[in-house]
Amino acid sequence: MDIRNICLLGHGGTGKTSLVESMLFLTGVTDRMGKTSDGNTVCDYDAEEIKRQISISMAMAPVTYQGVKINVLDTPGNFDFAGEMQSALRAAELGVLVCASKDGLSVGAERCWKYLKQQKKPCMIYISKEDEENANFTTTLEALRGKFGNSLAPVVVPIWDENKRTIGIIDVLNKKAYKVSGDKKAKSEEIPIPDGKMDVVEEFYGQLMEAVAETSEEYMEKYFSGEPFTKEEIRNGLKIGLRDGSVAPVLCGSAFNCLGTEMLLQTIVELAPSPLEMPPEEAEDEKGEAVEVAHDPSGATAAIVFKTISDQYGKYSLVKVVSGKITGDMSLYNTTTGKTEKLGRLYTIRGKKNEEVKEIACGDIGAIAKMDYVRTGDTLCDPKKIVKLQAVQFAEPCYSRAIAPKTRGQEEKVGTGLNRLNEEDPTFTVVNNGETHQTVISGAGDIQIDVLVSKLKSRFGVEAELDTPRVAYREKIRKQVRKQGRHKKQTGGSGQFGDVHIVFEPQDESEDMIFAEEVFGGSVPKNFFPAVEKGLREACQHGVLAGYPVVYLKATLVDGSYHPVDSSEIAFKTAAQLAYKAALPEASPVLLEPIGELRVRIPDTYMGDIIGDLNKRRGRVMGMTPTGDGDQVVEAEVPMAEMMTYAIDLRSMSQSRGSFTFHFVRYEECPPAAQEKAIAEAKALAEAE
Repeated sequence: MDIRNICLLGHGGTGKTSLVESMLFLTGVTDRMGKTSDGNTVCDYDAEEIKRQISISMAMAPVTYQGVKINVLDTPGNFDFAGEMQSALRAAELGVLVCASKDGLSVGAERCWKYLKQQKKPCMIYISKEDEENANFTTTLEALRGKFGNSLAPVVVPIWDENKRTIGIIDVLNKKAYKVSGDKKAKSEEIPIPDGKMDVVEEFYGQLMEAVAETSEEYMEKYFSGEPFTKEEIRNGLKIGLRDGSVAPVLCGSAFNCLGTEMLLQTIVELAPSPLEMPPEEAEDEKGEAVEVAHDPSGATAAIVFKTISDQYGKYSLVKVVSGKITGDMSLYNTTTGKTEKLGRLYTIRGKKNEEVKEIACGDIGAIAKMDYVRTGDTLCDPKKIVKLQAVQFAEPCYSRAIAPKTRGQEEKVGTGLNRLNEEDPTFTVVNNGETHQTVISGAGDIQIDVLVSKLKSRFGVEAELDTPRVAYREKIRKQVRKQGRHKKQTGGSGQFGDVHIVFEPQDESEDMIFAEEVFGGSVPKNFFPAVEKGLREACQHGVLAGYPVVYLKATLVDGSYHPVDSSEIAFKTAAQLAYKAALPEASPVLLEPIGELRVRIPDTYMGDIIGDLNKRRGRVMGMTPTGDGDQVVEAEVPMAEMMTYAIDLRSMSQSRGSFTFHFVRYEECPPAAQEKAIAEAKALAEAE
């Protein structure tokens, strides 16, 4: 079967889910169109999506038009759920960028365009909501061209009434005008091209012919000789231009009344590449060497798991078959786990509904049920020909919150719930921080984490609360101090006696404590040295300023005394700890704070704001590198304590155009003001516990 895999992407609220509704209705899959506001759309079926009236997860909605199966992947527009778009684009051959007519150029459109270019994916643009007040196709097209360049090629011209409302469209290539018929099926019917519209049609047609001419030398010669292209040549030229990125066809319409939907489907069928026409995929063989996997229906089976759905309806692994085919009786090798998996039932999925199928053909998308050990990003392949396809590339999580159950004792329930949710959404991480005794959840932003907390309650019946993650400070000393530790306990029977003299000093060789002994004349027998060291290592876990671990410490046992009967390992261990507690307050202790390396990518225009903000965060700017596309990468070193809200703050400073990565590099001495604040927080926490 002829197949097209397309991904709808764009800024939140541009009408992607509504466009899917009109595609489903127009192709006869549904008998009425759902509305996001009514919570009855096919793609937004999750309780959280209905409640918030936004898409949260990627949803699939296959339709058939003119005998071609179009797998439509609807993705969220909110930046917190960008991982869903990345998953969908891994399986799609074409991105349809949806832009609302009255919004002009949105940040979401910019980010999606950039991502499509990085992925080298063909792009069509659909200008939506043409029926709304203040909709302006021309202004939006100019704004998009101003940002994305002249590869944008309109293949439609909207027809307006006297109130500037779009009531029809003109197909530029075929020079035919259409409006939506008044019948219940919302099919298009042909109408005469209105007066005064032919000039703009000819202008756009001329631009399309130029775009076709640039796709081959043969077409270029024909164009300059004045010979018209045949319909087949135009179609072929636009297909080539779409695939190599030199042409991005622009369409428009309104999902509300299905205007332009049929033309969009027609254009996808005619111009979008089928999976079998795409170049081979890069992969690795079992030795880790680079190989290519061709889109060959008769080749060895290879499929990528690009999304996992794990909800009350069960667990489904969504796969894109790159080579060969998948049938339910197969056993396929999982290159991640190294195990051969016996497949079960196969399905095609539409929203929350699924339909069992016998096989998933080459280039098609389907779902395998109940694959317990299969995760997003895994490759399933023929055990006789092992290949590892490229996994989905997700952005690093950059916003962290500490998460804990509202009711004590439900920690395990929270952990189990988060693990289940992580199967479905691998873009967030959960770390149990042993130092700060907190479970820290990291994602793309506050909305994603808020949704996860809501899902914990609705799906797993456990209420969780969020807090600011604690910073894992360290302590060290800055001068040498010698102290005695003497432990003497006399109770009935054998007593306890240990006596040590220890020199404590700073060192820079190792973060771990260095233990040495310079005892003369057996004042402390050798068999007690390990007990002294053990006592000191345990003591180092808690500093004297705020209870944080002590690092870069050297402790040298120099003298002491013992009792032939009462001395024991426990006595010397206790004596060592007494010496530690006496020495450290006098050794000029200081707090060390973790410093991270920050790389912020932002458009040039925000540079001043970003640098000013980093200075307020006690950051040191290390350098700036232009990326060549109007962006700059600012590199800086910033204390981790100042970065807790950076994901949210950067979003507001850069109007969501900025992105960043942040990694720990080392510990540095804390300035006095920051040290006082950290010590006060630690004391308050200790009192609360």
